[in-house]
Amino acid sequence: MKKVVLNCGTPKELEAKRIVEIKSLSYLERLERLMAILEVSYMLKTAQKIQSKK
Repeated sequence: MKKVVLNCGTPKELEAKRIVEIKSLSYLERLERLMAILEVSYMLKTAQKIQSKK
């Protein structure tokens, strides 16, 4: 089985790939991604911390 490589490349190459990917999306898809990021950010901000019992 082939090993999966997630982030291969220099930071500039990865940024360029990301920009091309974003530009290929429609306005609605960009808005949906932004809303998902905002929802996750809000959940993380308002979440109660769970303390480990050790």
